[in-house]
Amino acid sequence: MRGVTVSGAVAGALVCFLLYAGAGLRAFAALVTVFVLAWISTRVGYQRKQKLGIAERRDGRSASQVLANLSVAALCSAVYATWTAHPAFLLAMAAALSEAAADTVSSELGQAAGQTPRLITTWKPVPAGTNGGISLAGTLAGMLAAALVGLVCMLTGLLGWKGFAISTCAGVLGMTVDSLFGASLERQRLLTNDSVNFLSTAIAALAAFLLVSG
Repeated sequence: MRGVTVSGAVAGALVCFLLYAGAGLRAFAALVTVFVLAWISTRVGYQRKQKLGIAERRDGRSASQVLANLSVAALCSAVYATWTAHPAFLLAMAAALSEAAADTVSSELGQAAGQTPRLITTWKPVPAGTNGGISLAGTLAGMLAAALVGLVCMLTGLLGWKGFAISTCAGVLGMTVDSLFGASLERQRLLTNDSVNFLSTAIAALAAFLLVSG
């Protein structure tokens, strides 16, 4: 399907194993949801993205991209499976997956929609693909993606209604933080895109963990 490179597939297999070890098929279903959302959104408007020079590579995402988006979720699952079976870690895992889906979908569909993005820190119009640039279409799509991942987690019994709400909100929070980091630290080359993605999923997971355990 060319969703990932060979190295990305190896990294994805490791992530999948850790998620399955912690939460079984429920986590696997959430992971598949993230992959499908990312795969579809990447291909929507692909020709337009190519002309703008912002399209994802045709051979898919690399290992570093996969781990940047999914390693926090895998770590939460591993901690749940090997150290403590506290359900807060499952919620943190779900929130990290929701953020990963929200970030990718908001970026890809926002670029495909053709709206003029605005820098989240100054609200000035910027070219499509600019770090920290957001649009209404992309933001709404990202929020929907976060909710879809949370819904899958709820329907499979991983989360309840409260967990669904927390996971979705934390995912949207992480997506927003991603844009803020992109507009500031990444534009100043203090962080890479992979670093920003990792930190954003970590913040989403931490926010969900604190909300449910606080």
